[in-house]
Amino acid sequence: MDFWDFFWLLIWSFVFIAYLMVLFQILGDLFRDHTLNGWWKALWIIALVIFPFLTALIYVIARGKGMTERQLAAASAAKAQADSYIREVATGGQSPTDQIATAKSLLDAGTITPDEFASLKAKALA
Repeated sequence: MDFWDFFWLLIWSFVFIAYLMVLFQILGDLFRDHTLNGWWKALWIIALVIFPFLTALIYVIARGKGMTERQLAAASAAKAQADSYIREVATGGQSPTDQIATAKSLLDAGTITPDEFASLKAKALA
């Protein structure tokens, strides 16, 4: 194998991997889109099997803006879900009212100072 054979192997490998990434993005978008009925999804998939490059190009041109919107919506939903989980785990499942009540009882018992109580209250309300 000489240099040019290796070079073309690298080029075609890159093109193939790039195509696979586009294909999986399209398939993910097809199944994420709830406005498209099953027959249209099946038609897109059949077209991707028969004419893969042409169909991928047409799909990206025709539905590219919708792909972006659905991807952003999925990402923001995942972020909101992760933030909610982190907030729940960080607070021990307590509501802000419960956190303030716990901090108040610690203040009344003399365990924490009024400055620490104010800090805990600010965190609970944030």
